[in-house]
Amino acid sequence: MAESLTLRRPDDWHLHFRDGAIMRAVVPYTARQFARAIVMPNLSPPVTTSVLADAYHERILAAVPEVMEFTPLMTAYLTDETDADDMAAGFSDGVLTAAKLYPAGATTNSAQGVTDVANIMPVLERMAAIGMPLCVHGEVTSDDIDIFDREAVFIERVLAPLVEKLPELKVIFEHITTRQAVEFVESAGDRVGATITPQHLQINRNAILVGGIRPHMFCLPVAKREEHRLALRKAATSGSAKYFLGTDSAPHPRHAKESSCGCAGIFNAPHALESYVSVFEEEGALDKFEAFASENGPRFYGLPLNEGTITLEKVDVEVADEIDCGGETIVPFHAGETMRWRLPDAG
Repeated sequence: MAESLTLRRPDDWHLHFRDGAIMRAVVPYTARQFARAIVMPNLSPPVTTSVLADAYHERILAAVPEVMEFTPLMTAYLTDETDADDMAAGFSDGVLTAAKLYPAGATTNSAQGVTDVANIMPVLERMAAIGMPLCVHGEVTSDDIDIFDREAVFIERVLAPLVEKLPELKVIFEHITTRQAVEFVESAGDRVGATITPQHLQINRNAILVGGIRPHMFCLPVAKREEHRLALRKAATSGSAKYFLGTDSAPHPRHAKESSCGCAGIFNAPHALESYVSVFEEEGALDKFEAFASENGPRFYGLPLNEGTITLEKVDVEVADEIDCGGETIVPFHAGETMRWRLPDAG
């Protein structure tokens, strides 16, 4: 039985830092584990231009402790009015790593998202031409579609037609949650990849609803049936280069989660790697973890692999019931549980 696991320093290819005091409090949790992270742009107001992305980048860097080395990789929030020239310039200058498609109303701070992909086709065509990746929140938002079916319907109505129309566009299907998403990614060409979160590998919808509503297990896309969780675990631990680590860590204050209309999002940054590696151990696939965490993502994005390593130890660690983040109380993923692995403090 493995007592430690050493791997190339990993990256997080999807997460939320928010802004202000909460951002400054949560950045170190990610920086101690990951060398880089794709940072989501759904602030309020959203990060819609390369100028706004550059300014946000500087605010994040200012929150990184001096003893840690961390590079935020910025994204721009696509709207029906996005300027293709600005996206191209931001990508060329290294300010932007990717652009993010939020269907309007799909998740937190997405009201200004894209109402119809047809409205941004000139932008997507330009991105395809210059090799700029598109990160996709894959859900439809029609009232007549059940929330548990939104991802599967998005594949049929939006994503599959888009990939067929622009096969040269590099697409990251983010935080996939369904068997249908796995089947789509497997059948698509090598310019389609996917991130998978620790929560969607660990929980199904029972965790949210059985025995009472548990708001700290609620995220979007929402966790699905057990068959979908098992499909995700099989995909993540398969060794396929199409899948890579993306936590979708999303901090919300306790009072915003435990309210009459609770926010979607799970704050998993404090113990993200420990959560992931537990899944790989349970699936007998520890030998596949380094590729998932440290290699598949940068290769898909066309970025160099990180130098240096980290070592996880087989030591029990207690997860705090709550964490003070910039004066707000946030409940982390696995709150009150004992993790079987530990990443010693960096720096």
